[in-house]
Amino acid sequence: VKQAILIQTWPSLKEKKFDGLEYRIDKQDWYIEFKNGSQIWFAGADDKERMEKILGKEFCTIYLNEISELQFSHFEMLKTRLAQKTFQDVGGEISELSLKMYLDCNPPPKSHWSYLLFIKGLNPETKAPLPNFKDYAAIQMNPVDNRENISEKYLEMMATSSARMKKRFFDGNFGDDNPNALFSDINFSMYRVVDGELPDMVRVIVGVDPSGSGDEDNAHNDEIGIVCGGIGTDGRAYLLEDCTIKAGPKVWSTVSTSLFERRQADLLVAEKNFGGEMVRFTIQTSKRDVPFKFVTSTRGKVIRAEPFSALYEQGKIRHVGNFHQLEDEMLGFSTNGYVGKKSPNRADAWVFVLTELFSGLVGEKKEIPKPLPSVFGW
Repeated sequence: VKQAILIQTWPSLKEKKFDGLEYRIDKQDWYIEFKNGSQIWFAGADDKERMEKILGKEFCTIYLNEISELQFSHFEMLKTRLAQKTFQDVGGEISELSLKMYLDCNPPPKSHWSYLLFIKGLNPETKAPLPNFKDYAAIQMNPVDNRENISEKYLEMMATSSARMKKRFFDGNFGDDNPNALFSDINFSMYRVVDGELPDMVRVIVGVDPSGSGDEDNAHNDEIGIVCGGIGTDGRAYLLEDCTIKAGPKVWSTVSTSLFERRQADLLVAEKNFGGEMVRFTIQTSKRDVPFKFVTSTRGKVIRAEPFSALYEQGKIRHVGNFHQLEDEMLGFSTNGYVGKKSPNRADAWVFVLTELFSGLVGEKKEIPKPLPSVFGW
C-alpha cells in the first residue's frame, strides 16, 4: 500500500486534480493530515499491528484496494469502522457526509465473495439474498478505458495473453470456477507474499521432476521441474523459487545444485520413477556432497497433490511472488484427474517439496498383505 498507493497513486492524483493542496505525511503511522484536520490513513491487512491501528479508529470513507487478496472477514471487520459522523461545508451549507466504502480488484473466479456480494446480491457466508442490495453498486473498467495512462505495448501484450489471463486482466471478467479443481486462484492471490518480510526458514527443500531427455534432444522433451520451498518458523510453507528448464542432464543438474547452494537448502528430492539411480548420479556428479532423497511415486499426481488443497485454503502454503506457469499447472489438478494442457512438471516438483516438508501429513499407501490360504488335511 505504501509503494502502490501512497508513493505512486497519491502524488499523481494530487498533481492532476488537487494541485496546491497542502498536507503533511506522518511516516511513523503512515497517514496524511490536511490543514483542516482531516486525515487519510494508509495500511495493509497483512499485519496484526497495522490492522489494530485501523480498527482502533472510525472513518467516514474506506477504500479497499485489490480485494481479490482479501478475505470476506476483512471486509466485514473494516465495515464496522465505517461509523464516523462527519459534516461538510459546501458554500456555507452544512450537511452530514454520507458513509461510503469503495473496493477494487482484478476480477477473481466467481466463487470469490466480491462476485457473490456485488454481482449476485448474496451473502457470501449464508448465500441468502441481501435485504439491502440497492446499497451495492458495481462498475467495470478495463485497461482500454484508461488508454491515455497505459503503454500501448502493455495493451498489445495483454490482448494476446492466455485465455485465462486475458479474461481477468484485459476483459475484466470474473472467471468461471472448475467445481472439481483442487486448487484455486483465490487462495494463490489471497495469501501471496509480495513485499512482506518472510520468517526464518526452519527447513528448505529443492524438488526436481526429471525426464529422460538427453543433452542433444531436449528441445522436444518435457521441461524439468525444479522448484525450491521452505517451512518457516510460523509453521507455514513458502514457495520461494521456480527454476524449471527444458534441458539435458548436464544443464538441469547444474541448475538444481546451484539453486540448492543459493538457497542454502537442506535436502534435494527427486522422483525415482524416471531414471532411478541415474538421477542421483547426475545430481551428485554436479555437486558431490548434496544431501539427496528419492521420491517414489506409486500413486497418481492428483492423489499426491490432494492433501495440500486444504492447507492452501487455510493459508498454510504461500507463494513468495508470482508463479503464473506453476499456478496454471496446479489449476489443472481436479478430482477427475489432471485436466491441464501439458505435463505439470513444475507442480509435480512443488508437490515433492511439500511432501517432504509435511511428511507427517502425507505417506504412500502400503499394500496390506493378503493372508495365505488355509490348508486342511485329514
